Amino acid sequence: MTEPDSFDERLRQRANRSHLLDTIPVDLEPHGNIPNTPLAASTISFALGALFSLGTALFLSGSHVCPWWATYQLGFFLAAWSAFHWGEFAVTAGWNRDKCSVDSFLLDNGATYHVANGSALVEYLITLYFKPSLKTFPYISQLGIALALSGQILRTAAMIYASTNFSHSVAFRKRESHKLVTDGVYSWSRHPSYAGFFYWALGTQLVLQNPVCFIGFAMTLWRFFSRRIRAEERALVQFFAEDYHAYRRRVGTRIPFIP
Repeated sequence: MTEPDSFDERLRQRANRSHLLDTIPVDLEPHGNIPNTPLAASTISFALGALFSLGTALFLSGSHVCPWWATYQLGFFLAAWSAFHWGEFAVTAGWNRDKCSVDSFLLDNGATYHVANGSALVEYLITLYFKPSLKTFPYISQLGIALALSGQILRTAAMIYASTNFSHSVAFRKRESHKLVTDGVYSWSRHPSYAGFFYWALGTQLVLQNPVCFIGFAMTLWRFFSRRIRAEERALVQFFAEDYHAYRRRVGTRIPFIP
């Protein structure tokens, strides 16, 4: 390779290179509602880190501080929510960089998602203020913590194990590098990332001891994943034919009533 003849030529070559900090995914257009820039990614990470720190502080000291709302339950919810969204971006950046963008935070998930989480906070705080005795069942919250942590570990493991075969959006076109992953956590569940999120979300509502949102989350998520799995598996059957049929017969989803 010959050296550029002039300073202007070197500038042109430098301008044509993709920057190492760019988060431009391959074959996937970001939604565009959040700027897909390193500045946006770093700002979101800072905000999620601050919320995680606040949540962790409440979780560790919630029973020893004065404000009525400063509980370990609320602290865990805030920490779990912020850790989930940061982790989605971090794992994608580390193990699936070609699909990484600011959308990998999954913060642009639609109004329904944010209404659901906002409703969980409203139910918790209103009940805590007017009827705090309904939030005093520690074993329910402890079960929720275990379920949320297990769901998070399962989802993260699924994303890491599938690596470049994982996508936050359903793929309807088979890439050359696309492989059917059937071992590791995928030998236990056909869709461990979905199962992980399902149990993570229900766990957060058990922590908050939110009966209304627990039922609402369970129904909404079951309907969403039931439809998504059917659509995704139609594509997977086209991609892998009998191999996927055999895999589907052998391994369940591990989400209740979704075979």
